[in-house]
Amino acid sequence: MKHFRRLLVFPAQALSVLAVAALCATTPALAQTPKPWAIGMQTSHSPVESGIQSLHTLVNLLMIAVVILVAALLGYVVWAFDKKRHPVASRTSHNTVLEVAWTVIPVLILVVIAIPSFRLVYFEDRTRDADLTIKVTGHQWYWEYGYPDSQNIHFDSYMIADEDIKAGQIRRLSVDNPLVVPAGKNIRILTTGADVIHSFFIPSLGVQRYAIPGRTIETWMKVDKPGDYYGECNQICGTNHSAMPIHVHAVTDADYKTWLDQAKTKFASDAGPGSTNYAALAVK
Repeated sequence: MKHFRRLLVFPAQALSVLAVAALCATTPALAQTPKPWAIGMQTSHSPVESGIQSLHTLVNLLMIAVVILVAALLGYVVWAFDKKRHPVASRTSHNTVLEVAWTVIPVLILVVIAIPSFRLVYFEDRTRDADLTIKVTGHQWYWEYGYPDSQNIHFDSYMIADEDIKAGQIRRLSVDNPLVVPAGKNIRILTTGADVIHSFFIPSLGVQRYAIPGRTIETWMKVDKPGDYYGECNQICGTNHSAMPIHVHAVTDADYKTWLDQAKTKFASDAGPGSTNYAALAVK
């Protein structure tokens, strides 16, 4: 009977694995998107995201150690101080060593967490030597991208409707005009909002900044290799909040120059080359 049950369970498990694999296969190989049944973070493709995941791992290990320690202490207390071993309850009301320990140990744990946390916050805040500046403006409900370093070209990026999705595109994530950037370069990102508060969020690149009307907020990213990276507006901004995907298309330097030459014609600003110093507007 046991062998018969095992024979039934194995095909079911195999079918489940094949089903998940089939779902994953529908996503382009190089696209960094959420995967079915995934419970961890997306694969890191930037120095900032690598730092975020390292800090996440450190905090998790510390919390696991704390849980194990507390559980062990509780287990010891239940075993060592039960009614049979101690029929008369202890009336101890003070223990200097114990009180110092439960104060100092949590402080040390917080210090261990705080030091890398502060370093990461300052690291992801801005880049000193930007190779490219991109201005991101959130609208209800689409993104507008501007390249002030490149004749101030700018364009809008709208989600492709479900009925217009083609082979190779991803439902609810593909857009008509992706944000094209060169891989391996420090890219300054300046976010703002045109109407309400939005949030520019790309998980695999470690980018998340609010886009607030009347303010320009700075962050940065460095994509480690060419590919497609996806994100979404991470701030509930109205009826079509779910229709604000972010598609970052990272390319080589040569391909970026080719795209830029084409974009200067396709997305040329009517106002001509911009003279605004967007970097100076970033919130300090």
